[in-house]
Amino acid sequence: MNHLESSFTGKNSFWRYLVMFAAVMIATNTIGGFPLILAFILKSASDPEVISELASDPNNLSVLGLDPNLGLIVMLFPFIVGLGTFALLVNPLNGRSLLMIINGTGTIRWNRFFLSGLVWLILSTGYLFLYLKLDPSNFTLNNTTVTIVILILISITFIPFQAAFEEILFRGYLMQGLAVLIRTRWFPLVMTSVLFGLMHAFNPEVKDFGFFTMMPQYILFGLIFGAITILDDGIEAAMGAHTANNIFLCIMVTHESSALQTAAVYQQHNVYPWTEFASLLVLGMIFIFILKIIFKWENFSPLLSEVVKEKGINHIS
Repeated sequence: MNHLESSFTGKNSFWRYLVMFAAVMIATNTIGGFPLILAFILKSASDPEVISELASDPNNLSVLGLDPNLGLIVMLFPFIVGLGTFALLVNPLNGRSLLMIINGTGTIRWNRFFLSGLVWLILSTGYLFLYLKLDPSNFTLNNTTVTIVILILISITFIPFQAAFEEILFRGYLMQGLAVLIRTRWFPLVMTSVLFGLMHAFNPEVKDFGFFTMMPQYILFGLIFGAITILDDGIEAAMGAHTANNIFLCIMVTHESSALQTAAVYQQHNVYPWTEFASLLVLGMIFIFILKIIFKWENFSPLLSEVVKEKGINHIS
C-alpha cells in the first residue's frame, strides 16, 4: 500500500492544511475568477441592468454576452488555477510532490485513469439510453449542430483539470492528511466524502431542490470515488471516472439547474433527485464490482497502525 501510507513521510501539521486550503481558495476566486470579473465589468459598463439579472440567476452567463461554450471555459478556468496553485505549494508546505499525492509512488498509472473512465462512460451511456426509453417526454433534443463538436473539444480539454483538482484535493491530499491524523482508512473515506458534498453546497441544484435532498447524492459520489481510491491504492481511477462523468454530462444532458450550463445534446425537463440517487447507488456498486475484476483488487487492512509501527512515526511535523 502506498497512497495513504506515503503521507507519513511528509509534513502534516494541521496549520499546513489550513494554509493550503486558504491559498487554493484565494487563488481560484481571484486569479481564477478574473475572466468572469472582466466580462462582468465590460458588460455592466454598457448595460447596468446586467447586475440585477446576474444576481437573480448567477448561473446564466449569457447575460454577460458569453455563449455557452465560452461560458463553460470561464467556469472551468478557476480549477486550472487552483490545480496550479496546489502543485506549487504542496512540496514546500507538506514535503511531498504532486505525484506523491496521486498514489504515493511518484508515477501515474494512466491505464487506471482511462479504463475507469471508459467503464463509467459505458455505464452512463447505458443509463441515459434506458432513461430515454422509459421517460422520453422528459427529454428533448437540444443541440445537433456543429457547435457540439466545439463543446466536445472544450470538455475534453478543460474538464480533466476540474476533475483532477477535486480528486487531488479531496481523495489525494485531504485523505492522506486525515489518514495521518486518525490512522485508519475508513475515517478519511467518510470525512472527505462529506466535505466533498459540502463543497458543492452552493451549486444551483442545491438551491432548486434543497440542501438535504442534494447532499446525499454529492456525498455518495464522494464515497464511490473514495472507495475506489482506497481499493486501487491511488486516485487515478477516481480521476478517470470523475472526468468521464463530467464530460458526459456536459456533452449529453443539461437542465436548468445544472452547475455547468452547456449546449448539450439533450435538455432534461424534470429532475428527480431521489430517483437519481438510487440510480447512482446501483451504478456505483456495479462500477466498483467491474473495476474489482479488471484491476484484481485484494483485501486490505482498515488500519494504518502497522505502517506507523514500521516507520517508527510518533509525531506530526
